[in-house]
Amino acid sequence: MKKVVIVGYGNIGQYAHKAVDVAPDMEVVGIVEPNLSEKTVDGIPVVANIADIAPCDVALLCTPSRSVPDLAEPLLRKGIATVDSYDIHNDIFEQQQRMSAAAKAGGTVAVTAAGWDPGTDSVIRVLLEAMLPKGITYTDFGPGMSMGHSVVARSVAGVADALSMTIPTGTGVHRRMVYITLEVGADFATVAAAIKADSYFCNDDTHVILAEDIDALRDMGHGVRIERKGVSGDTHNQKVGFDMSINNPALTSQIMVSCARAAFRQVPGCYTMPELPPIDLLPGEREGIIRRLV
Repeated sequence: MKKVVIVGYGNIGQYAHKAVDVAPDMEVVGIVEPNLSEKTVDGIPVVANIADIAPCDVALLCTPSRSVPDLAEPLLRKGIATVDSYDIHNDIFEQQQRMSAAAKAGGTVAVTAAGWDPGTDSVIRVLLEAMLPKGITYTDFGPGMSMGHSVVARSVAGVADALSMTIPTGTGVHRRMVYITLEVGADFATVAAAIKADSYFCNDDTHVILAEDIDALRDMGHGVRIERKGVSGDTHNQKVGFDMSINNPALTSQIMVSCARAAFRQVPGCYTMPELPPIDLLPGEREGIIRRLV
């Protein structure tokens, strides 16, 4: 039974707790969340500082992406495996190299970018390209709430609360609809410009909208449609696709928990999901899985 500590107890952290509770091979032994006044959650000790975590095998880093590298590195060097859902696509390779060095130094494993995109969608894109080596893949997200983008929007000075919706316009092009409420005295034009300039938003058609009540707009549903049209061998006009409609934090946290299981079946280093054998994500013996699913 692997011992799990959950770092960050927002939406993903709370859903991760539920996912671990129903896993047959893991148990939560601690929670790190400085914003909780409670000393325990369902009998699990809560601490404010990651340095005070209970002895554990793996830490699920359920925190904003930009905080992940600094949180992961010291844990890995101590020999504690980590799993995160880092979602800044352009920085993933550099993030992986940094964490791989720390993981090897600590003799343990990290799995980074372990959400649904990047994450399981990355695996789908690899499979589609293996099926159709020549061609084009389009990934259309939503419509739905982006947790990472919402967190970033809330972090902008002058924002009281924010919700970022991803609206697909087709062929991998997206519109970001960012609804915000302002702190007293904040200037809307200044705040909107800061949001649009952030790397999470600057490459998309971003619209910032002043709202009366963010909670009235909140819906954690999301989805994706991935399509590839191309060539198998020398046969043209092949088309394959994948789509899903999901609860965003529930799926993200479940993938993180499955990747925590897979982490203990790898040699030390840092991995992205396409590098993990899919069979390692599932509990149980390989023979039974092969007989059941292959």
